[in-house]
Amino acid sequence: MAGEGDDVPSDLLEVPAAMLAESPAPPTARDAANEAQRHSDRVLLSKLRRNDAAAFEQLVRAHQDRVFDFCVRMLNDREEAFDLTQEIFLSIHQNVDKFRADAKLTTWIFRISRNHCLNRLKYLKRRGRGRSDEFGEANEGDISESMGGSSAPDDHLSRKRDRQLVHQAIEALDEEQRSLVVLRDVEGLSYDEIMEITELPEGTVKSRLHRAREKLAGILAKLESTFANRGA
Repeated sequence: MAGEGDDVPSDLLEVPAAMLAESPAPPTARDAANEAQRHSDRVLLSKLRRNDAAAFEQLVRAHQDRVFDFCVRMLNDREEAFDLTQEIFLSIHQNVDKFRADAKLTTWIFRISRNHCLNRLKYLKRRGRGRSDEFGEANEGDISESMGGSSAPDDHLSRKRDRQLVHQAIEALDEEQRSLVVLRDVEGLSYDEIMEITELPEGTVKSRLHRAREKLAGILAKLESTFANRGA
């Protein structure tokens, strides 16, 4: 046994370079927030699976506004969106045992919401309430800005008009394109989350979103031209 005065072998003091290179990066504030959210979701999910009524009320309070806004943008009908939001949360309550904990709870909620919206749109189209227009590049920042991004206070009226035009343009997209634009450019979800929601590979999501933005840009240009001609 080495005594207190013995030297420690130098090779025990050296950390292999490979180990240093493989050391994980220190967690960021965003990582900490994501982990806290995952922990909160796990706790809430455990209570939901025990049919805890208070937990379900907590879930509804936390997500109902976002789900309703998503439905409004998908359906362009606040009354339909209100009814569908209630159906979505009923579906969430009935299917909570099927939720895979490897996905984010918010992502799962959006998947259910999207599926319900697509089904409702098909139903409305059969009743003659659907619409389709033939209208081609918009970038993500332009769309997000038009949906209410930051700008000078004296641009308020112009920004409000832009939001109305974008809302009309999004409605003119087909259902699949509309859902991708709303999920990515309005709700700000990541590509990984959208892949989880749509069950599509990344390349397909990006190519379809690109085509949807091109079409949206064309529709917006036509709406802007019509608006300008009316004001002339």
